[in-house]
Amino acid sequence: MKMARSLFYYQHQREDDSAIIDALHTLLEKHPRYGFWALFDRLRRKGFGWNHKRVYRVYKALGLNLRRKTKKRIPARIKQPLLQLTDPNRVWSMDFMSDSLYSGRRYRLLNVIDEFNRELLDVEVDTSLPAIRVIKTLERICDWRGNPTAIRVDNGPEFISHKLAQWCEIRKIDLQFNRPGTPTDNARVERFNGSFRRELLDAYLFNSLSEVRMMAEEWMIDYNTERSHDALGKLTPIEFLERYNQETEKVTLLTV
Repeated sequence: MKMARSLFYYQHQREDDSAIIDALHTLLEKHPRYGFWALFDRLRRKGFGWNHKRVYRVYKALGLNLRRKTKKRIPARIKQPLLQLTDPNRVWSMDFMSDSLYSGRRYRLLNVIDEFNRELLDVEVDTSLPAIRVIKTLERICDWRGNPTAIRVDNGPEFISHKLAQWCEIRKIDLQFNRPGTPTDNARVERFNGSFRRELLDAYLFNSLSEVRMMAEEWMIDYNTERSHDALGKLTPIEFLERYNQETEKVTLLTV
């Protein structure tokens, strides 16, 4: 066959491309919209000396040369620990709930609590609660309660809105986000939501939003003034706040 024995027995030894694959995936996690040449330029800037032909072969093998549609992603969230709070207005928590009227019409509720004494500050009820309504609710609470140091929220579209972020920045309020898929980061309001649903939303059939608002208002007054909490030493939220105010006044008098 006029073929050299060495050629007949030769087997191509392809180099390990795992390092290139890892480097490409790392870049794409941070820059999902980059094409090949942008990625290759980044690799060269990082000091990798791979030939562009080899990198492009791996790029195609991974299917990255195909047109891909990526979803918008939220930034990485840092876990904010649930600290034992020592004074009110340190951290508020807010979260959405949803339910339906007897007619089947869906509606939403926005609950805002003070984590210090578990006090329910407000319940906003409507069929739609965009970021503007969230801001108006917070402004209404701040008018009589004062500004909090921080507000803990999840990653809902109303909470990641630039309007809410701008409002918090103007008032110097730290907006703390849960990590995606970890409702335990906001455990206090999640615990509250469970009680609210069991005792009100699942207990009654509502025919109109006005009925929901009226019953939610009555439930909030009872929750804040009549219902004791084990975490508060069997005191109601208002009693716990009053005791705090009395102790603060005593300390102030002793200091003076």
